[in-house]
Amino acid sequence: MKLTRKKLNKFLMFKLPSAYLCGVRLSNLLNNSATVTVRHRWINQNPFKSMYFAVQSMAAELSTGALVIAKIMESNQKISMLVTNHQGSFSKKATGKITFTCEDGHLIDAAIEKTIETGEGQTFVMHSLGKNEQNETVSTYQFEWSIKLKSK
Repeated sequence: MKLTRKKLNKFLMFKLPSAYLCGVRLSNLLNNSATVTVRHRWINQNPFKSMYFAVQSMAAELSTGALVIAKIMESNQKISMLVTNHQGSFSKKATGKITFTCEDGHLIDAAIEKTIETGEGQTFVMHSLGKNEQNETVSTYQFEWSIKLKSK
């Protein structure tokens, strides 16, 4: 089964309802890149009238995680995935529509191949860049993902 934007957004509604209610949506999923959008609204704002950092983190994580999920599905292997570390930095107030983009899909292929070959877990770091409607960077994230074959 191929992962699609529509299927992943439906998954959000049922499995990650806080992200869904805050407006986090996968807008594009390609082989090596994913784009997630979220609009600043009352439900996801902080006291300073910009987007709460946790909402930005959810959107940024989804831009990396959607790629990991898609690549695992393509492998036809039972592989578990987990964020083991993350870091975010903020350079501008996040207002309006924020778009998070990850273009690190190529990193997952090598990690999946190695974990299948060796049976050992692998880690890799993926980046997500959040930009506003003026194409200004508002936040940058790094997510360390860990994958391993599930026990039979």
